[in-house]
Amino acid sequence: MIPRLLNIQGIAGITASVALLALLLVQKVETRHWRKQSGQFEQLYRGEQAASAQTVASYRAAAEAARAADAAAAQHIRAEQNAINERIANDYDTRLAAARARAEQLRIAAGAAATGCGASPVPALPAPACGTAQAAGQDRLPATDALTATEQALQLDELIRWVRAQAGVDPNRSADDPD
Repeated sequence: MIPRLLNIQGIAGITASVALLALLLVQKVETRHWRKQSGQFEQLYRGEQAASAQTVASYRAAAEAARAADAAAAQHIRAEQNAINERIANDYDTRLAAARARAEQLRIAAGAAATGCGASPVPALPAPACGTAQAAGQDRLPATDALTATEQALQLDELIRWVRAQAGVDPNRSADDPD
């Protein structure tokens, strides 16, 4: 049987079998190598996916923290502006009430001075001058116009104070910054 295998066809068959065996072994080694490489690439891919997910989560958390800080700062600024509004309005009301009270006092005093002027003049003498001299009061506004002008002046004064106070509020300051 061995001489039969040693003929040309037998040797070619054995050679082909050995070559196929060698190719099979090479294929096995290559398969192991690429499986190992595939596992490493898969680990790298999963690591990159995890890092990407962590980065996205960090950005979302930072954006949410920034939104919360902005909301707190906006609330703080609104409160500060409301306090300015209230303070200026109270000052205006106080000053306006004082000006109206003073105008009322002056009106009462002017009325008393006009009626308290010499009731029975002496026949030989000219009538006494009542109230203030005409020349001194000539450039004065009537009492109602003077009060209106005073009210408008107070209003403008308080408006200027309000604008300056509101301009002093920094809208870019965070709520954590000291005043």
